Amino acid sequence: MASGNASSKQRVIIASNRLPLSVKENNGTYETTPSSGGLVSALRGLQAADYLWLGWPGIEVNDKSARESVNASLAKENAAAVWLDQKLATDHYNGFSNAILWPSLHYQSGVVMDDNAWEAYQRVNEIFADEVSNKAKDGDLIWVHDYHLFLLPRLLRKRLQAQNKRCPIGFSLHTPFTVDDFWRGVPVHDQLLEGVLGSDIIGFHTDEYKKNFLGACDTLLDGTRVENDQIHYDNRVVETGKFIVGIDYRKFADASGDHEVLSRIKELETLYKDKQVIIGVDRMDYTKGLPEKLDGFRIFLEEHPDMANKVVLIQIAVPSREDVKEYQDLEAQVSKLVGQISGKHATPHHSPLLYIHRSVSFAELAALYSISDACLLTSRRDGMNLVASEYVACQEARQGVLVLSEFTGAATFLKPGSLLFNPSNTHSLSDALYKALTMDKEERRRNYEELRNFVTTNTSAKWTETFLGELGRLKN
Repeated sequence: MASGNASSKQRVIIASNRLPLSVKENNGTYETTPSSGGLVSALRGLQAADYLWLGWPGIEVNDKSARESVNASLAKENAAAVWLDQKLATDHYNGFSNAILWPSLHYQSGVVMDDNAWEAYQRVNEIFADEVSNKAKDGDLIWVHDYHLFLLPRLLRKRLQAQNKRCPIGFSLHTPFTVDDFWRGVPVHDQLLEGVLGSDIIGFHTDEYKKNFLGACDTLLDGTRVENDQIHYDNRVVETGKFIVGIDYRKFADASGDHEVLSRIKELETLYKDKQVIIGVDRMDYTKGLPEKLDGFRIFLEEHPDMANKVVLIQIAVPSREDVKEYQDLEAQVSKLVGQISGKHATPHHSPLLYIHRSVSFAELAALYSISDACLLTSRRDGMNLVASEYVACQEARQGVLVLSEFTGAATFLKPGSLLFNPSNTHSLSDALYKALTMDKEERRRNYEELRNFVTTNTSAKWTETFLGELGRLKN
């Protein structure tokens, strides 16, 4: 699809489950601070002069004056709250979005339908539809994000039509989309597809995800006709497209010039002056392949014992969904594997594995990216994985090697400059890692140039500009 610019006169309304801000109470007042996450990082490229971001602020606030205080704080950041009570938010987020949809979209079988969670999911999407439609003005562009809000486009369309507002609706999915036969396993698959088809345009990160979605609509929904990436449904034509998400390249590339980052780089280079450093940065999530990474690294150390004292894997595992049992079990499994590797290979002078189970500051992250000889990403499934791009952006000087799971969306685009492997094959992982650490400078340089060309071209700014350009040209 052709790229373009959204009209500067068109306001953009963004709807996502969570806001890009964290709201906290402090002595009776409410403060907002920027939050992290893949969507937040991607939308840093938003260039629209006039936009409003709607989402749940992450806390329950029932007092009217307190809500006004939160809204006033959010308004300074072009944001507004969609208010949910805590139980409803939890049932929607943990009960359905992340217990049913998240595993299903990542090819994890065995999900069990929960009617109460499904009711909560529908209710939250309806509340979002009320809030967004009430705040939308005729001519606004509405951009809905991710699987938490699959039903929102259709609900929005009905409300906007009743209010005589013409607002193009776009939807972006930030996860994979499975083949139709697997998607059939979701008990309410048809309602979810019908919900998304309320959009005017639906964006995916790769052609594979787009193709799978088109196949599901064609196979599972009566009355649909798929033709040339268009879905003819309900007397309308819905466009689909591949829109490559990226990062703010300059933010990471310029970090090495920051005094705090530069100071930390020097400290780390001194600390690891005789070592080759491998960096891993992942959320603590079963889709990220952390057990597979540790098993593969264990095999690497066993197959190359001479390197045990020469390498260190610095693994950052950011806590996630800590109130969910599956994630608690995963954390326990990862901690056990870390202990086994350290127990076998650590000496009083060195350990080949450093495990950090918390978030780190941007300065610390940029410094770690910069001093690492390789980045190891082992996702079992991943919509894109922007860590790969962040690493590349920080490697202008070192030109390190990206060792990347073939099951990431990023692998579709970064294959020419990366070493790909199957994370379920520990020997494949071990071999790829060994090749990365023994690669000669000329091959590293050639590979890095391939990676840098992609990352500098496909930025977050280009992603938002392209999608909103397409959305701005659509007429209801």
